Amino acid sequence: MICKLFVFRHSETTDNSNGVFSGWRDSELTQKGLLQAKETAKQLANYKIDYAFTSHLKRATKTLNIVLENHPQIPVFVDDRLIERCYGLFQGRSKRELEDEDPQFFADFHRGYTTAPPEGESIAMVERRVLPFFEQLRGWLEQNQCNVAISCHNNSIRPFRRIFENLSLKQMCEIESPHDRALVYDFDLGNCLQKPKPETFKATWEGVILPKEIKLATDPQNPLKTYY
Repeated sequence: MICKLFVFRHSETTDNSNGVFSGWRDSELTQKGLLQAKETAKQLANYKIDYAFTSHLKRATKTLNIVLENHPQIPVFVDDRLIERCYGLFQGRSKRELEDEDPQFFADFHRGYTTAPPEGESIAMVERRVLPFFEQLRGWLEQNQCNVAISCHNNSIRPFRRIFENLSLKQMCEIESPHDRALVYDFDLGNCLQKPKPETFKATWEGVILPKEIKLATDPQNPLKTYY
């Protein structure tokens, strides 16, 4: 009844290298990023992987493709509940410049839980879309016991770490995940793993910039077919 989850952040992108908020921008991997993805691939080379999930963004799919080079014919499903946090009007902006403009607001939205950048998402909103994915994945794994790779982003990986590492909200918001290593979790389906409950607040995506290519979930082959 134990499945393994291989959860990893995409490798370094040009926006990461330049200190820019990517969000839903489609930033490319750097040469360093390509090497980092190969390090994750080496780490997971001898594990059995049966299925994989990713967002549609190129940095996540490219990282996953490199990781799966040692695992041919693995079914890959797109689920944009795993997409990076939307930074709204701050996407493409320098982090340093934004911090210099308003240090307190920068701290509040960058590492706070419920504060969102203008026309973007808070970490709480990201958690509210990742947790239903996790719950559906759990139910699916109970019927299809297997090992799963999940290619995430720095913010969409936070709820997984909160669950499996028993992090506080503050720890979850402040922790940084590596670009070159997967987090390997033993998921015991026989135990009642407590899913954290987001703090009470009104989560709404009405004010979030939503480009037409963002489906916030969907791939017709995705077995987790019920979306929020």
